[in-house]
Amino acid sequence: MVAEHTVKAFDEDITRLRGLVAEMGGLAELSIAEAMDALVQGNEDLAAGVIARDKRIDQLEGEVDKLAVRVLALRAPMADDLREVIVALKIAGVVERIGDYAKNIAKRVGHIEGRKRFEPLTLLPAMNELAGEMVHDVLTAYAARDPVAATEVIQRDAKVDAFYDSIFRNFVSYMVENPATISSVAQLMFVARNIERIGDHATNIAEMVHFAATGNYLPDRGDVPAPAV
Repeated sequence: MVAEHTVKAFDEDITRLRGLVAEMGGLAELSIAEAMDALVQGNEDLAAGVIARDKRIDQLEGEVDKLAVRVLALRAPMADDLREVIVALKIAGVVERIGDYAKNIAKRVGHIEGRKRFEPLTLLPAMNELAGEMVHDVLTAYAARDPVAATEVIQRDAKVDAFYDSIFRNFVSYMVENPATISSVAQLMFVARNIERIGDHATNIAEMVHFAATGNYLPDRGDVPAPAV
């Protein structure tokens, strides 16, 4: 009876850990989308909501930390169970950073001039959507314990990086041709860099998901094999 109770208690702790990570992920996804909406619209109230939400994401990460430490101390998990706890702890830390990047984007909202006719601003939503989809899909892979789906997310990071390189070149050209916009375009460069980092962090989560599900580390990103179609 004691062994059964211990196993049940551990399962409940893991379920709670996963639930906290899922809640963090949902809030981070919402912040990614709303931060870009606020930037495009110049909606400072929406931006303020994104900034305020980051405190809740931070709070949830703290709850994950405390629960993970308690599980490690009281349950002394091994092998697969230990991986489960450590990966939840690490993913929570990465999701917290994703929330920070969304907050950073929201903070740029009040620093863009001439928004309605500002061509560089039109380049960012598609890149942001791609990065947001990566975050959504990798968290879905985590919930499903799906290493194949996680690997597919990693492959998409190259598209985000290519998007960033293209946008950066466009922004530099635009500033050269329109010197009066340098300040605003510099803010958008900062935004693009934050979106690129969101994509990088989604790949970090994907690697952790793969490890949690299989016990194996992926090869270097450039050598990741294509998933079966």
